Amino acid sequence: MLKQFNHANYHTICDELAAADADLANIIKNHGYPPLWSRPNTFETLVHIILEQQVSLASALSALNKLRERVQEITPARVLLLTDEEFKACYCSHQKTTYIKYLAEAIVSGQINLEELERLPDEVIRAKLTTLKGIGNWTADVYLMFVLQHADIFPIGDLAAVNALKRVKVLPKEITREEVIVIAEQWAPYRTIASMLLWHYYLSAPAPRPPKEGANK
Repeated sequence: MLKQFNHANYHTICDELAAADADLANIIKNHGYPPLWSRPNTFETLVHIILEQQVSLASALSALNKLRERVQEITPARVLLLTDEEFKACYCSHQKTTYIKYLAEAIVSGQINLEELERLPDEVIRAKLTTLKGIGNWTADVYLMFVLQHADIFPIGDLAAVNALKRVKVLPKEITREEVIVIAEQWAPYRTIASMLLWHYYLSAPAPRPPKEGANK
């Protein structure tokens, strides 16, 4: 059965995770509950996620806002009318311009139907999305978590979530991807909400800066 979360059950799930994991309990104790981050199931949202790949959230939002200014409403049809130069003026790299156009064409042609995705299981959604140029597992994870609110996703490709996990559980830097996945499995079937707790910690408790060379000598 597909597990999802919403405003009605979100804090209850956080409490359930906290009861089973003292490290997650400490995040809530010290920083409160995480926001329930969510986004609408739209073409614009997927464009936003693509823009967020490997850049800061602020940079991605700046590019998204520029696109909004250019076309007023970010739809597949309007985006496909833009030239590469117009994309560039909106802070979109050549690579991301290609990805956004490819996504727009996939939606216009009916290859991808966003409403249909709402009724499908995780693995089918992931398979459909990752067939598109420029959409990998991280983008699919963010879509499943933030847009469809599927409850049991751990975004192993997200550095913020993984680094927060290492800090919270005091894990060695050289821990493997496979070992991190095993640790996250203890939070099933609510790995998405555990990830939101980790993001909340990451944003609320910045990592201490290393001491300057020569300090405390």
